[in-house]
Amino acid sequence: MHKTSQIDIEKDIIRENLTIATENRELLKKYGIKSYNIMGAIGSGKTSLIEIAIESLLKKDRKVGVIAGDVVAEYDSNRFRKYDCVVIPLNTGKECHLDAHLISHELEDLKEKGILQNLDCLIMENVGNLICPSDFTLGEDKRIVIVSVSEGDDIVLKHPLIFRFSDVCVINKIDIAEAVDASPKKMEQDCISLNPKIRVLKTSVKKNIGLTEWADLFD
Repeated sequence: MHKTSQIDIEKDIIRENLTIATENRELLKKYGIKSYNIMGAIGSGKTSLIEIAIESLLKKDRKVGVIAGDVVAEYDSNRFRKYDCVVIPLNTGKECHLDAHLISHELEDLKEKGILQNLDCLIMENVGNLICPSDFTLGEDKRIVIVSVSEGDDIVLKHPLIFRFSDVCVINKIDIAEAVDASPKKMEQDCISLNPKIRVLKTSVKKNIGLTEWADLFD
């Protein structure tokens, strides 16, 4: 009985999240805003890659908003504040992921302030892990998961769910693959085995590899 009750509660939470996510998506679509849910473990390079995306968008005269979600969001928010974009730190406290409900509050606040209506793009940086965010869509147009070769080339198969429901996988830090005895090719093959429709990019921020293709995802 206890197990059944827990499952029912979990299903209710996920169902409610999906309802709110749909409302978020409709609101963003109303104002012509493209939105991106950026997921990945701590140290995968999410923040550095988001900075590159912001720079690229700003060069194209796009108005950018960034929601930095984390247990303590101020650190990444400070990095984003270097750019001419709207930055919203979203502290999740004990929660290990963003959810549609949290995002809906931020969207309504931006709307009331007259900020949301003027954005072209919204980037949502999720909390750093590969487990919790997989169940909670935010209302985004595109779900992007970032992994680093330093996490090991078995990381994809260890966390299959998030790759099955992502549109894009970025395999980052490929310049150190040999040093950490990891195979980016294996990681790519594992992604495709889980999700044949997923697009896979291989990147290195330090060596400027794959960054044009990365930036193009946001156009």
